[in-house]
Amino acid sequence: MEINKTNKQAIHNVLYTDLQRLLFRNYNQRKEEFNMNDDDYDNAMSQLHRDVYNCNSIKDINDLLLSYIDLFKGEKIYNHVFTLDGTMNYVFSLLIEHCKLMSEPV
Repeated sequence: MEINKTNKQAIHNVLYTDLQRLLFRNYNQRKEEFNMNDDDYDNAMSQLHRDVYNCNSIKDINDLLLSYIDLFKGEKIYNHVFTLDGTMNYVFSLLIEHCKLMSEPV
């Protein structure tokens, strides 16, 4: 399923924000284990940005999530992102959460 052009930016934004959160958490937990430095983190973030913003369909997002599946360990969504339906529900949940956050008074 192709993502409608008018929806693509919003989907990319919420997807990137969530994966960025997961990548940051993973980096902080495992940087000593893999002897990672800030340059490695910056490179990973740049690659993540390219990967997310190149997604044009739910299948592209599913493939992306499968390539970053190790970031989801311990997340409630872990067992569901392996399917297109699971990926679509994950994206919907991100959009709904974003809408809730935007509707809260400051």
